[in-house]
Amino acid sequence: MLKSTLIRAAEAGAAVMQKYFQGEFKISNKEGVNNLVTEADHASEKAIFEIIKNDFPDHFILSEEAGEIVMDSSYKWIIDPIDGTVNFAHGIPLCCVSIGVEQDGEMILGAVYNPFIKEFFFAQKGYGATLNDKKIAVSKEASVGSACLVTGFPYSYLDQPNGPLNVFDRLIRKGVPVRRLGSAAMDLCWVAAGRFDGFYEHKLSAWDSAAGFLIVEEAGGRVSDFTGGRYSPYQPHIIATNGKIHDELVEVVNGRHPGF
Repeated sequence: MLKSTLIRAAEAGAAVMQKYFQGEFKISNKEGVNNLVTEADHASEKAIFEIIKNDFPDHFILSEEAGEIVMDSSYKWIIDPIDGTVNFAHGIPLCCVSIGVEQDGEMILGAVYNPFIKEFFFAQKGYGATLNDKKIAVSKEASVGSACLVTGFPYSYLDQPNGPLNVFDRLIRKGVPVRRLGSAAMDLCWVAAGRFDGFYEHKLSAWDSAAGFLIVEEAGGRVSDFTGGRYSPYQPHIIATNGKIHDELVEVVNGRHPGF
């Protein structure tokens, strides 16, 4: 029942996105620069909550807009009702619903749905990852120098030593293509699907990566923090790759790679 609830919740949130997309809706700014929230975010979140609470009223929920709905439960739903809100607000169809389900601190289910390009990514711990019900796998690229990467930039501390601009600069000066989609959940899914060979970002929240990192792992990839250690969505740094370039990308991101 967890799986069916997750799928229905993601579909409900996506239906709201489609209803509001390229229409007129209220936009406000949360704390920080370009940290947008729209009435569509709240409406999507509400639709998702209704599905989950109907089936599992005693489950813990962590969602970007509502925050924590604390319950004494071993299950936690981690929700981004619209990942890529800036894209959504500008009519750019690179945005999605992202929902992860955690049991006793371990991610067991993940769904990321972009209804505009009709891509539904799903993973269950130990059962692999799918795109529109077809199995997916990460790429086989073995070198960062030949890889196609994706990243995102936070709106703060861009110029810190070894920060987002430093890493981006050292990669593009070596001719490595680095894209920026504006949705971390989609970035991760596109690594899982083999479109990108790796993804790194300096500052994410749990709802940005909870579903996507499981999808990458279940597609055969590797996800870590910036040290190369075990990944937790409750810390800000992430490196996700096909596994083959992982250790090398860790060195590049940390400024230790002699070739970069």
